[in-house]
Amino acid sequence: MLQTQPFPHYAQEAEGEIELSILIPLHNEEENVAPLVERVCDALKDFGKPWELIIVDDGSTDDTLVNARKEFEREGLDLRIIEFQRNFGQAAGLQAGIDAARGRLLATLDGDLQNDPYDISKMIAMLEERQLDLVCGWRKSRQDGLVLRLIPSWIANRLIRKVTGVKVHDYGCGLKVYRARVMKQIQIMGGMHRFIPAWIGSVVPSSRIDEMVVNHHARQFGQSKYGISRTFRVVLDLLSVLFFMSFRHRPGHFFGTIGLVFGGLSGLAFLYLFIVKFFLGEDIGTRPMLIVAVMLFIGAVQMVTTGILAEMLARNRDATRNYVVRNSYARDV
Repeated sequence: MLQTQPFPHYAQEAEGEIELSILIPLHNEEENVAPLVERVCDALKDFGKPWELIIVDDGSTDDTLVNARKEFEREGLDLRIIEFQRNFGQAAGLQAGIDAARGRLLATLDGDLQNDPYDISKMIAMLEERQLDLVCGWRKSRQDGLVLRLIPSWIANRLIRKVTGVKVHDYGCGLKVYRARVMKQIQIMGGMHRFIPAWIGSVVPSSRIDEMVVNHHARQFGQSKYGISRTFRVVLDLLSVLFFMSFRHRPGHFFGTIGLVFGGLSGLAFLYLFIVKFFLGEDIGTRPMLIVAVMLFIGAVQMVTTGILAEMLARNRDATRNYVVRNSYARDV
């Protein structure tokens, strides 16, 4: 029997009873649900410790949710399903699963059957043996199209590694294993799920992040949600990542520095015009430099005041969820 209850509820339950939480966000993957759950259960049949499966239905318009709820009939499966009110994106799906997870460890999988659940145990062993906080999957032999998937991914990964300094080959691999206490320190907003290793690198040393070569299978059902346009979105998102990694807690330093530069240039321009006007007796009313100096001064004031406002927001911000849950489901025990 199923029960429907308001969200969130799970995060307040006794932590430590569950060793592993597996998170799978799904969007229009109706044909993949049953074989995916079957593979996860088979891969963890010898795990030996309590684990749970959390499925997030990200506003699917097909029978993804219906098929997911059928899995409650599977004997011995600790399954939780979160139904979004609409499509909020993969980042929101992951964040909802993280908020709901009770496990000491977290593992994430894509819902397209391309990640291999049998790699999870090996990644956990690596994480524990080397005392890591994150192990990323590396799809070294990807089974994807060259133009629409491999080339954009190669460009994006090189760009992210260069900018963030976290040396992971495959940022886009959905198969990752984390320590829950570390993962819960960050919040995944917008399309920032692509940069999870970088976000983790902002709260722990990069030496506690590593990767493992994992299996990758060709998509059997449904259609990919990504294309070459993702490369351009990654570039825009990288700017946000750089700002938050460097100035998240002191945004006033970012805007204030720009304001000081503008103010310094404005001061030099005004000093030059002052000398020209009062010592050389020349007219400055029609000089373009006067307009430039005034605009630089206005820009300096705006940047400094923006920095002050950003500091006030940063010091008083509350974590807000970037998703809305319609229903959540769990087995009635």
